[in-house]
Amino acid sequence: MKKLTLILMLFLVACKAVGPDYKRSETNLPTKFSEADAAKTAENDVMKQWWQHYQDEQLNALIALSLKNNTNIQLSLARIEEADAVMREVGASLLPEVNFSTRAERRQVTQLGVIPVFTGVIRNNFTFGLSTSYEVDFWGKLKRAKESARATSLASRYAKETVELSLVGLVASNYLLLRSLDAQIAVTSETLQGNTESLNLTQRRLAGGVASILEVSQAEVAVSNLDAQLIELSRLRALSLHQLAILTGELDLKLDVNTENNSAQADIRALPMPPTPPAGLPSSLLENRPDVREAEQALIAENANIGIVKAALYPSISLTGTLGGESLLLKNLLKSGARVWSMGIGLDLPIFDFGKRQSRVEQATAKQKQALAQYQISIQNAFKEVNDALVSRRLNVEREQRLAQSQASAKRALTVAETRYKSGYSSFLEVLDAQRVHNEASLSAVQAKQASLLATVELFKALGGDWQATITEQAP
Repeated sequence: MKKLTLILMLFLVACKAVGPDYKRSETNLPTKFSEADAAKTAENDVMKQWWQHYQDEQLNALIALSLKNNTNIQLSLARIEEADAVMREVGASLLPEVNFSTRAERRQVTQLGVIPVFTGVIRNNFTFGLSTSYEVDFWGKLKRAKESARATSLASRYAKETVELSLVGLVASNYLLLRSLDAQIAVTSETLQGNTESLNLTQRRLAGGVASILEVSQAEVAVSNLDAQLIELSRLRALSLHQLAILTGELDLKLDVNTENNSAQADIRALPMPPTPPAGLPSSLLENRPDVREAEQALIAENANIGIVKAALYPSISLTGTLGGESLLLKNLLKSGARVWSMGIGLDLPIFDFGKRQSRVEQATAKQKQALAQYQISIQNAFKEVNDALVSRRLNVEREQRLAQSQASAKRALTVAETRYKSGYSSFLEVLDAQRVHNEASLSAVQAKQASLLATVELFKALGGDWQATITEQAP
C-alpha cells in the first residue's frame, strides 16, 4: 500500500511542470487612439488584400510577384520548416524510444582467462533484440520543451506574416513613388513645352525688335533648368524601378508609362483614395499585429525555457528494457532457451556542481525578462505607428486639398501673365515667374497626393493588414 501511495504521489507531481506558467502581462494601453474619431469615417469591410483598394491592376500584379518570388519570404518559409521539425523532435521525446539490433560474430576466446578453455576456443555468437528507453517526465522538462518548441514554431509563422506585410507595404510605397515620379515627369514636360514655346515667341519678338536679348537669355535659362529637372526625375524613377525589381524578384522588370495597359493608371492622380479602415481598440493590436504576436510567442518560449533548466535541478528517472535472443548457433536463436531480457531503472541525481545548474536558471530568467521587454516595446511601437498613420492620413488629405487650390490659382495666374505679355502690358519676367510658380504648385500637388496615398499604406500596415485570417495558433 505504501508503494502504491508513493507511485501515486510521484505521478501527481508529474502533472505539475516546474517553472512559471505563461500569463499575458498588463499592457496599460489607452482605451482609444488619439485619432479615433477620424478612424470612424469608413466602417466598411477591410479586405485582406488591402492593396486592392487602390484599384490598380499593375500594383496587384507586382505584389503577387513579390509574395511569390521574394527571397525574404523563402527564408521565412525555411525557418518555419526548421521550427516545425524541432517541435516534432521534441514531441517524439515524450514517447518511449524503441530500437532493434542484431549481431553475428566469430571470435577466439582466451585460454588464459579466469576459466581456461581448452577446446572450442574459436566460437560463433548470434544475438538479436529489441531495446526501449523512456525518460519519466516527473518535473515537466519535456513538457516545457514542447511548449517552447511550439511557441518558436508559431513565432516563425508570425515572422513570415510580418515579412509579408512589410514586403507588401514596400512594394506599394515604391510603386506609388514611381507613379508619382511619372506624374512629376509629365508635369515638368508640360511646363518645358510651354517654356519652349515662350522661348520661341521671345526669339521672334527679338527678331522683330520688340523683345530684348535679356528676355531671350532668361527664357533659355528656364528651359535648361527644366531639362535638368527632367533628367533628375528620370534618374529617381530608374532607382525606384530597380527597387521594385529587387522586391518582386524580377530583375529585368519594366514598367513603361505609355503602353496601353499602363496608360489608365500611369498618373498617380488617377488613383482613388482608399477609405480609412476602422482602427478599433488599441488592445486589438495584440491580436492584429503579426510582429506583436511574434514577440509574444518568443516570450512564451523563453518562459518555458525557465522550466526546462529548473527541471535539471531535480533527479531524472529513466526506464530501460530489452528483449531478444542469444545463441552460439543461428538455428537456435529463436528457441525459448536462447531468450534474454532485462529491465532497469536509472536515477540521475545532481549533488554538487558549483552552482552551474542554478546559473542556467538565472540565465533563462534574464532572457525571459529581455523577451518581456521586447514584447512591451513592440506593443508601444504598434500603438505609436497607428496614431502616426491616422494623423498623417488626415493632415495629408487636408494638405492635398490646399495644394490643389494653389495649383488652380497658379494656373489662372499663368494664363493672365501670358495674355498680358502677348498684349504688351507686362515683361517676360512676369511670365517666367508665373510658369515657375505653376510648375512648383503642380509638382507639390502630385507629391501631396503621393503622401496621402502613402499614409494609407502605413495605416493598413500599422493595423496589421487583416493578416490574422491566415493563421491560427494550432500546433501543426
